[in-house]
Amino acid sequence: MSHAIRRASELALNDTTVTALRAELKTTADEVVQAIMDEVPSYANALSGRMGATIRRAVRTALGHYLDLASGNATGGDAGDAAYELGRGEVRDGRSMDALLSAYRVGARVAWRCLAAGAVPAGLPAAEVAKFAELTFAYIDELSAASAAGHADELAARGRAHERHLEHLARDLLAGASPDVLLASAQRAGWHPPVSLTAVLLPAAQARPAYRALDPSTLVLDDLPDSTGVLLVPDADRAHLLRQLSDRTAAAVVGPARPWTRASASYARAARARSLSADIRDTEDHLPELVLSADGEALADLRARALAPLRTLPVATARRLEETLRAWLLYQGRREEVAAALFVHPQTVRYRMSQLREVFPDLASPHRVLELTLAVGLRNS
Repeated sequence: MSHAIRRASELALNDTTVTALRAELKTTADEVVQAIMDEVPSYANALSGRMGATIRRAVRTALGHYLDLASGNATGGDAGDAAYELGRGEVRDGRSMDALLSAYRVGARVAWRCLAAGAVPAGLPAAEVAKFAELTFAYIDELSAASAAGHADELAARGRAHERHLEHLARDLLAGASPDVLLASAQRAGWHPPVSLTAVLLPAAQARPAYRALDPSTLVLDDLPDSTGVLLVPDADRAHLLRQLSDRTAAAVVGPARPWTRASASYARAARARSLSADIRDTEDHLPELVLSADGEALADLRARALAPLRTLPVATARRLEETLRAWLLYQGRREEVAAALFVHPQTVRYRMSQLREVFPDLASPHRVLELTLAVGLRNS
């Protein structure tokens, strides 16, 4: 209250004036509150009933501190602390700082009118009225500044708490917590669950910039191991999401959409795709690779068993026959297409297939075809 204190040092109300003004404190406080209710819509209902009585007492207390200050008997610190807490309370009650500042402006006008009406008849010299007005408005300005600081601090604290709750929810989702735990976590965060979530993995440094272009309900973490960030995008239009990400980052991996309580499955698939290849963007375009790589050891065992007959041949021959077998399976035995894919003559395909039928006598067996299809389904696997 330094500015108001300087003003107060220039004006010391005598006891007669202070006594007269204190006698009108309740009436002045009531008029201030009524004017605020009439002129500031946000307070029309808030100042009625028990809350109204509390506010009236607070206004009377502030005016009492003001009179102490004006008479040279107080520093005004208590009033500043109360104003700070008032600003914080306005956030909890859901009111903006604009509403509170409007209330201060109305209160200052009405308080000055009432105080002046009491001070002049009580003997305040005309020459001192201007100083009295300056003190009144300096006091109100500093109260409003204290309230603004409290309002801003409470908003910042709530914002940090909200961010922590959202991060906690994201971690619960990635960990595959139970639906009950997830619902409780979502409620704490004030987050409304969507139908589905789609996990996006990308470099941690790109997570926040990408997040700002997406649905505001997107959950984001940018402190996972290996400098990895993750976005959990609600009810995503997949084609639109992929376009948005391609405009901002070339390193995003997009998992499948999953019910929101199963977002961990989308994250797990995106993480596995990322571990397979740096070139994967949309996991939906790489389902065969993801299926065949789900159990690397099982695939290796299957390949070793299914292709064992080729291991009895010279390495170069085995390689050519495996390549031919793969094309034959993929093109369902259509010789011309197999030849075109291998850049060989159709007669060469016929010759190689004769060799393969000698190596695999049961090549027409559905079970053998399934094993061989899986074994040679991916190049370099």
